[in-house]
Amino acid sequence: MAKYHLLLPAMGESVLEATIVNWVKQPGDTVDMDETVVEIATDKVDSEVPSPVSGKLVEIRFAKDEVAQVGDVLAVLEIADEAVMESSVEEETAPTDQDTIPGLDELEEAQREQADVVTPTTVAASDRFYSPLVKNIAHEEGVTQAELDQIIGTGLEGRVTKQDLLDYLAQRKEPSVETLANEATQSEETPLVKQSAATASVSGKDEIIEMDRMRRLIAEHMMHSVQTAPHVCSFVEADVTNIVRWRNKVKDDFQRRENEKLTFTPIFIEAVAKALKDFPMVNISVNGTRIIKKHAINIGMATALPNGNLIVPVIKNAKDLSLIGITKAVNDLANRARNNKLKPADTQDGTFTVTNIGSFGNVMGTPIINQPQVAILAIGTITKKPAVIETEYGDVIGIRQMMFLSMSYDHRVVDGALGGMFIRRVADYLEQWDVNRTI
Repeated sequence: MAKYHLLLPAMGESVLEATIVNWVKQPGDTVDMDETVVEIATDKVDSEVPSPVSGKLVEIRFAKDEVAQVGDVLAVLEIADEAVMESSVEEETAPTDQDTIPGLDELEEAQREQADVVTPTTVAASDRFYSPLVKNIAHEEGVTQAELDQIIGTGLEGRVTKQDLLDYLAQRKEPSVETLANEATQSEETPLVKQSAATASVSGKDEIIEMDRMRRLIAEHMMHSVQTAPHVCSFVEADVTNIVRWRNKVKDDFQRRENEKLTFTPIFIEAVAKALKDFPMVNISVNGTRIIKKHAINIGMATALPNGNLIVPVIKNAKDLSLIGITKAVNDLANRARNNKLKPADTQDGTFTVTNIGSFGNVMGTPIINQPQVAILAIGTITKKPAVIETEYGDVIGIRQMMFLSMSYDHRVVDGALGGMFIRRVADYLEQWDVNRTI
């Protein structure tokens, strides 16, 4: 029999670790090829790790809620086929002469015992590895290299994990005893009064609900965004009567031909992609004092999940897709998001985000930017309104399908003029829709 090592696979350039959420298989269980063995979660998305081979699960290397690094051995399987990839298979062989070296057994036993004890360790700065995610957070939060080197790491070989850094930042923001004493002295000398953070009171009938993992990540991401980017918002009202009439005319034939529903979302995303081509300085990100102008136009669409949480799958290279291509991408990502079938790559590399708050009957909103992007567009509900229509015979009042567009943008790099012109351009593309367009 041969042993196969099931590794934590690479899940994207910025994803270096994952948390074990649930072991679908237990030691002793039979595992078929492509059958899910373990469910994992990253800071991007939840996913599953299938087995590329058939065999019997004999060992689990990580417990539930433990963090594994990309490339770590998650589990060991016994397999009958010894021709499987050599890099992941260990043959069971007879002991060699090396096994008889005096003291070797005791040394290996001591090493195994030491490996079983997980204790935070401090590693010298010269020998320490920091993941790109940890470095980015440290840079954005103003953590110096000296501070970073002093953080006790709980990751593999003493590495500082994202959680280690976040815990350090939370502790660093807590006022010291000296600071509190100084503030107390100052409050006696000046009329200014500092108020402490409000504490929620709980009665006997209140229900306390612990945030799940995804909600904690969302909360952390939103707080990081509002602390990083000075948000400013612009609003435009667009007449989308032609789009409503056109869609009503073609949607049934489109569904019969393509077996896909034609919603308004792909139409809005197409208009955004065109506007981003016209205004490339909205399709950027910020890294310290550097502006990174993105070549690809990858549009994320905020998707509400059945459990009330939110995820943002990304339509890659939207500027190169036809309306049919965008429609299929939107439907595919939305369906897989609601069924928890997204892969980590599906939520990465977004350059701009669209959120359709109109699906909940909302008129307009002020969404929070999805970092490290610099803008997010909220699309309000389409409602019938009386509006002034210019004709060759003069102005008349008519019933039109109207909709608000709301955009939040990072005022560090996007000024009001650029933000206002961009959102106006999106509205122009929607209002100039060709009712005779074929699809």
